[in-house]
Amino acid sequence: MRLDDIVIVLARPSEPGNTGAVCRAMKNMGLSRLRIAAPVYQAGSDPAVRGIPEGPDLEKLLARAVHAPEIWENARRFDRLEEALADCAITVGTTRRRGRHRKSNTLQPRELAEFLKDKTGQAAIVFGNERTGLDDEELALCNLASHIPVNPEFPSVNLSHAVQIYAYELYQTLAPDVSRPAARTEESAQPPDVPGQWVPMTQAECTALARRISASLGNLGFYRHPGREEQERFLRDVFSRAGLTLREGRYLGNIAAKAARLSGGDPRQDGAG
Repeated sequence: MRLDDIVIVLARPSEPGNTGAVCRAMKNMGLSRLRIAAPVYQAGSDPAVRGIPEGPDLEKLLARAVHAPEIWENARRFDRLEEALADCAITVGTTRRRGRHRKSNTLQPRELAEFLKDKTGQAAIVFGNERTGLDDEELALCNLASHIPVNPEFPSVNLSHAVQIYAYELYQTLAPDVSRPAARTEESAQPPDVPGQWVPMTQAECTALARRISASLGNLGFYRHPGREEQERFLRDVFSRAGLTLREGRYLGNIAAKAARLSGGDPRQDGAG
């Protein structure tokens, strides 16, 4: 994976100054691709600019961006976090909290950078709201979690500081060679596929495959108790971390569909062709 395959995603950001500082932190470390999901900035009533800072708030954002206004100007904006992550091969939620419905295992920033080094496709690093972080549903959209080891007596880290820490570790591990082409922007992020090139499935494709296999298992009578949705997330995360190609995913889905057919399951319900 290259440094310009990294996408920084801010979920429900509310402080324009923090967003501006994130832009600066990204540019310091050679990152250029920012996505904003479901922003809650104080904005005007005009639907065309809802969720986009205006007046003093925009001035504050750009002032904190310091020589990196293009990061903000080129940022992509989404109404929902799921939409912001759909085309990424792997998604990482940053969180310091644990729990039954949250990721139980996490990587530190340096470990995460090493993990991504040998992956292909786009990777999204997701940061939650300044006050509440990522909630359970937002973290569930991610394939794995990452945390910054901090003093347990004061574990809260400012949003832009957190982005700076991750950006530094990613830069140290993934910084491009000067002989490589210029970094891709969001507009040019998806180069044409080359025959034989390893192209991992996106989040949307991994989710569709997990649901197809789940449907086949359902036809086998597998889901007699609650847990189907949790298992679908588990399968999606495994497929994403494994970097399966679309062809491999289809093959795996066909295996599950065939098993359902051979057992007497209804092929109309398992997506089999």
